[in-house]
Amino acid sequence: MADVNLMLILGAAFLGAASPGPATLTIAGTAMRHGRKPGLALAAGVCSGSLIWSVSAAFGLGAVMLANAWIIEMVRYAGAGYLMYLALRSARSALRPGTAALRAAPAPALRAAYAKGLALHLTNPKAVLFFGALYAIGLPPGTPPSELLTVMGAIAVQSALIFHGYALLFSSAAAARSYLRLRRGFEAVFAAAFATASWQIFAARLS
Repeated sequence: MADVNLMLILGAAFLGAASPGPATLTIAGTAMRHGRKPGLALAAGVCSGSLIWSVSAAFGLGAVMLANAWIIEMVRYAGAGYLMYLALRSARSALRPGTAALRAAPAPALRAAYAKGLALHLTNPKAVLFFGALYAIGLPPGTPPSELLTVMGAIAVQSALIFHGYALLFSSAAAARSYLRLRRGFEAVFAAAFATASWQIFAARLS
């Protein structure tokens, strides 16, 4: 591993995973709204999506996608549409007064929460570009498969700790009480954040 800049790769991956974005917002909202298990299931879906993009970029799929711009465009429009769907759901929840919305929205099944997290990350076109750049900078040409697998495993473990850590943090009793007290404000913030992310992906020039 002498030629592999593992610390640079993990540092960049940490910033990408830990910084506020659609994935962390969705994990936080789900954990506060529905509790620990749905939050952890959604985090597992996000981690799975991250791992898929990581493996794809490591084995050259990112270059294939960039060479076929229509694939990136399809992912981009799907991602923008999905984030706008989440924005509309959060906005509708923010407009419901009192606790009626909480009673009307039972906790999702764990499989559904996992699928939501997976869809959220797989429809993020910037993820494959991020991982492609990450491996291009941190890995020299001709890196042996064993070292490549070590890097992918380290990123996967770090991402799992970050995303599941968010789920545990925001499923705490204090976070749940804050959500119950300020539900409409939280949902309004989520709606605005998802709508902004949707527009950024829709309008971005991915090159």
